[in-house]
Amino acid sequence: MKRTTLSLIAVATALAAVTGVAAVTAPGPDSAAPVAAPRAARLPVERTGLLCPAPSTSEVAETTYTSFTPPARNAAGRPQDGQGGEGGSGTGTGAGGESAAEAVLKPAAKAAIPGEDATGKQEKKAKEPKAPPTVTKPGTPVAEQLDGGSVPALTGTANGALAPGWTVQQTTVVPAGGARGLLGTACTAPDTDFWFPAASTAKERHDYVHLTNPDDSAAVADIELYGPDGTLKTEVTEGIPVPGHSTVPVLLSTLTTEAAQQDLTVHVTTRSGRVGAALGVADEKLGSDWLPASADAAGKAVLPGIPADATSVRLVAFAPGDDDADLKVQLITPTGTIVPAGADSLHVKSGMTAAVDLPELTRGEPGSLLLTSADPKKPVPVVAAVKVVRGKGAEKEIAFIPATAAIEGRATVADNRAKGTTLALSAPGDAAQVRITASAGAEGGTPVTKNVTIKAGSTVSMDGPVPEGAKGGYALTVERLSGGPVYAARTLALPQDGVPMFTVQAFTDDRSSVEVPPARQDLKVLDD
Repeated sequence: MKRTTLSLIAVATALAAVTGVAAVTAPGPDSAAPVAAPRAARLPVERTGLLCPAPSTSEVAETTYTSFTPPARNAAGRPQDGQGGEGGSGTGTGAGGESAAEAVLKPAAKAAIPGEDATGKQEKKAKEPKAPPTVTKPGTPVAEQLDGGSVPALTGTANGALAPGWTVQQTTVVPAGGARGLLGTACTAPDTDFWFPAASTAKERHDYVHLTNPDDSAAVADIELYGPDGTLKTEVTEGIPVPGHSTVPVLLSTLTTEAAQQDLTVHVTTRSGRVGAALGVADEKLGSDWLPASADAAGKAVLPGIPADATSVRLVAFAPGDDDADLKVQLITPTGTIVPAGADSLHVKSGMTAAVDLPELTRGEPGSLLLTSADPKKPVPVVAAVKVVRGKGAEKEIAFIPATAAIEGRATVADNRAKGTTLALSAPGDAAQVRITASAGAEGGTPVTKNVTIKAGSTVSMDGPVPEGAKGGYALTVERLSGGPVYAARTLALPQDGVPMFTVQAFTDDRSSVEVPPARQDLKVLDD
């Protein structure tokens, strides 16, 4: 008879992992000095998944996908050999060797839309949907344009050396029609919980939640709507099924029979499985863009990158907990943190959406909005977003900026252009220093790196660095080097026919590494 037993060393190690003990000792007066437990190591992630919503139904839409993985850096802060960057050309090995480094984007099937009537008509066989190519080596972006209204949603995975920090930017220009505008979004990771303040079911708004399932098994999602008076009664009570490797677009106004609401907070959760959730907005008067999900509810929120020439800013907030929130509203500007005139606070009742216009907020200076609890000793978690409008009269354009988490290590936004790219870097607490790297262009160029210091309580607004000899779109990577928390956003402006088309994307930490506890296990196989 054979049996496997766990030695005393293994038992002690297991107990240390559970209780936080840092050393293991053996009994007896002559025992050796305590042996320090190995420290946890930070290792690059080995797999990254992303989901991109279907970009547009307009036949005149032009969508550019830019895929990029930033190169790993050595102790001196330079790209590692074989990782692209300045002169590198290899793909790296990652986990499992060079052959394991791969990034793939695939079309997701379009599933039935809840609330649609079945016509029974035989549809024409659609063309096989096309997925754009993606990155093949760190440090070099890959871009491709797909046109028309039948471009599918995408699911994607990257592994090996291409996984850490992999990002895909989706940029769509719709030059005319009801969905006119510049729509930008970073493809997101699948999850089970999303908050979208600043949604609407107003008559002029057409807001769709796009649910995309990356897995083989079906997912079931719930969508809850919260207005100024609390929860709206929804027509879908059994959940929304999302088949495997499929996408489901849901028009918000079809979910409820209650009166149209100018300001809503949308909460997407899953009963089973996981999805990517994105909220597309089309406003008949103000154009269109994507509304990204807010960062997790917290007692402090930073909404970075409000343009200097914003003509209208509307703040929408929601308190998901049991307590009301009294928020102090401030603007982090290039010259310091100020209190906006006439809009220095906002009361948010628990479970209800609150909104306030912030007239003449920027006064010609870019900034980032800072929300904190009026009583610092009793912070109440909130989610928030702002609706930003540029332009006047009939030539207006809309964009959205959600509350964003700080950059802990590194963050990237792809598809930047030599003209029309602006960065906003904010340090609401202590001063901080960051390194900004402009990658090579998708069609050529040499990376450029610049260090920037952000004074405490201020915002640095600057044109995005441009790679030398840039050809094609490129990626901007921000790395926090020292100091306090840093929040950042990129504005891309592509005006057309007098309309100031623009979109704003926040830099979200890429979480390209994970902490791996040391393995200390002593297994013995004993024969009886």
